[in-house]
Amino acid sequence: MSAASVDNSALAFRSPGRSMGLIEVFRKRFLLNLLVHKELRVRYRGSILGMIWSYAKPATQFLVFYFAIGVFMQMNRNIENYIVYMFAGVVIINYFSEAFGNCTRSLVGNQDLVKKIYLPRELFPCSSVIVAIIHFLPQVAILIIGALVMGWRPGVTNIAAVFAGFAIVTVFALGLGLLGAALNVLYRDTENFVDLILMVVTWASPVLYRTHMVEDTLGSGWLMTVYNLNPLTPAVELFHYGFWSATEGITDPVPPHLVMWSVIALAVSFLFLVIGEATFRHFDGRFAQEL
Repeated sequence: MSAASVDNSALAFRSPGRSMGLIEVFRKRFLLNLLVHKELRVRYRGSILGMIWSYAKPATQFLVFYFAIGVFMQMNRNIENYIVYMFAGVVIINYFSEAFGNCTRSLVGNQDLVKKIYLPRELFPCSSVIVAIIHFLPQVAILIIGALVMGWRPGVTNIAAVFAGFAIVTVFALGLGLLGAALNVLYRDTENFVDLILMVVTWASPVLYRTHMVEDTLGSGWLMTVYNLNPLTPAVELFHYGFWSATEGITDPVPPHLVMWSVIALAVSFLFLVIGEATFRHFDGRFAQEL
């Protein structure tokens, strides 16, 4: 055997337990599918109502917000078709909260698998995102029905805005989830810290109020820039534009520089995805030992 063939054979091997990162998720789609089904079965094991419980929380949250903010604080008088405006924001924020929160808990929640066998660990956070998408889609269907009742007539740009907002939140939640999952193995306080973040995300983005209300308070300076740099802010506004702006009677202009902030939000989301994946791969070799 020549020296060249020996070198080529050596290049074909890599250290055991070394993952190629998120690329492995696409190569292990069968395993990903198994993990998604396992997570759904475990979540609803012994439950009579099953997936209906996944909508109990957002439905309760929606009713509380609508009556507290919309009726009692009379926001529904200040914002036309407020029920669609609010529900569009609640749906996308709930998707982010479930994806980010479940990603953070994914490794600890599957520690028996992580300790006993090797498989690309990125599969666990990615399966959590897919489960969040499964819960997200029926809520969008309900939102569409409600918007149609309010005279929803979307154009191409409205539909494109919905997909853009979904893409931003998915990438952002996965990036933060990879980071949170890795840190949660090493420091279990991470899970509690993430819960605190999820408590404020609804109020840190224009879900229940208009963006111009924030600018009227903060001004157009650096604080408003920081507010807009949160990827959830443009994502929520894209959902508002996709659903609420296309309903009957809405003549409000598109928030200023929405396209620019959406592009920046997508770039920031991918930056967090790179940071999250790099952190995840850095600590990958310690997961089984720490768990």
